[in-house]
Amino acid sequence: MTAAGRRFVLAVALALPTLAAPARAAAQRRPASPLAGLDAYVAKAVRDWGIPGLAIAVVKDDSIVFAKGYGVRTLGTTDPVDANTLFAVGSTTKAFTAASLGLLVDEGKVRLDDPVVRYLPSFQLADPWVTRELTVRDLLTHRSGLGGVDLLWYGPTWDFAEIMKRLRYVKPASSLRSRYAYQNVMYATAGQVVATASGMPWSEFVRQHWFAPLGMTRTNTSTSALAGVPNVATPHVRIDDTVRAIAWRPLDAIAPAGAINSSVADMARWIRFLLDSARMPVPAGASSPRVLSARSFAELFTPQFVIPAGAFYPTTSLTHPNFITYGLGWFLHDYRGARVAMHTGSIDGMSAIVGLIPARRLGVVVLANLDHAELRHALMYRVFDLYLPPDATPPRDWSTEMRGLYAGLQAQAKQQAEAEDRRRVTGTHPSLAPEQYAGAYLDSLYGTVNVRMEAGGLVLTLNPAYVGDLGHWNYDTFRITWRDHQLGTTQAVFTLGGDGAVRAVALDGIGEFIHQAVEGAGVRH
Repeated sequence: MTAAGRRFVLAVALALPTLAAPARAAAQRRPASPLAGLDAYVAKAVRDWGIPGLAIAVVKDDSIVFAKGYGVRTLGTTDPVDANTLFAVGSTTKAFTAASLGLLVDEGKVRLDDPVVRYLPSFQLADPWVTRELTVRDLLTHRSGLGGVDLLWYGPTWDFAEIMKRLRYVKPASSLRSRYAYQNVMYATAGQVVATASGMPWSEFVRQHWFAPLGMTRTNTSTSALAGVPNVATPHVRIDDTVRAIAWRPLDAIAPAGAINSSVADMARWIRFLLDSARMPVPAGASSPRVLSARSFAELFTPQFVIPAGAFYPTTSLTHPNFITYGLGWFLHDYRGARVAMHTGSIDGMSAIVGLIPARRLGVVVLANLDHAELRHALMYRVFDLYLPPDATPPRDWSTEMRGLYAGLQAQAKQQAEAEDRRRVTGTHPSLAPEQYAGAYLDSLYGTVNVRMEAGGLVLTLNPAYVGDLGHWNYDTFRITWRDHQLGTTQAVFTLGGDGAVRAVALDGIGEFIHQAVEGAGVRH
């Protein structure tokens, strides 16, 4: 620039002081970012809740506006959590499975209201009519009529083919479509429909159709894929008020229900895709085509089944929703006049939540390396409050409120356990000598329970995860203290036959196992 030019610019600048001052004033009046203060809030909350490590990302419109990690990947180390740290995302996997079926619907390869047996001819439940009538949509909406059968995959080394064979022995908890009951195995079955209809395993389908196109480069579908990968969180559980590191829980047998491992940076890409009506990111200026049709996309977030308040999260006592329903892979409810789609994920030592307010193109993901770290709910609602219009109520400290809520629930559970202990009948004795309870006990659904003598006491094995020591409770009831202490305790009630020998053992909340004559088991016949 010439000297004359510089003098001209300086003259113009000096001649416009009245314009510069209002501009500065306007900048000072401009409202701060909605996320101002979120960083400090999360950091304090993580400390207050005693969570080893946590990461959070927020998506607004087409941008990832916040992504940060807090704490450490493993307690006792200094390895920090960041936005790329891998966690198990648990049941937030279900949204990927539902979207995969939506894609296959668009391709004409699946119809949601087709019976499952059209795609899986060997699928069989206890009731032949339900077997014939159960649809793909039923698999995705927790209305199959089956109760909890998670012990089919939690602990056993069975693959999904073996799990599916055993479903015929599950007694229905209700009639088809009459009651909501959360069902991981049905989502695993939905993943098998994806595999059959597409001609490729579910894990490969989600990799090709979701992870790769969205740039979710660190995301995978198996704990085995974590070997040698850097920046991976360690699961932790709280046992007797002490947080301890534990091993990862393999979920390969029911992967479509909850096996994805990801980071908040990668999950934010998935959220951005969903908030953009299922359009893949494209270079600036290019047209962004839909991946899912408008109809299939809308189906994901359309209420499919009403959820009773008592079957939803305890947070309802604080948030007071007017409706609670389930879509396809999403819980749907309202909050402060906005429609929310959300889902949590929980598996040994890991916690997740993904929450969306689609109408405001707002989404949040929280991942933590502590079992049931319910701070996740607090942070989701905190982010929602930062973007929803202010109302007449003062801002809420969700972390403090949620901590109080869950502390109260823990105290209540402790009181119930103490009340159960008081119901114990003291001064009784087992009918038989300890070794006479030893033996093999069989159930068609869960396989064989083995009871053996070890170091003078009885040890019961249900599967590799459930190994416990039996202590006499009263009469022929024993309390099982599982060696994996996060599993707590269970009652085992032995039943004697007319000949005085053991006939069966019933495990509280699991089922009855019939005694089998085993040579050398030390059982009186």
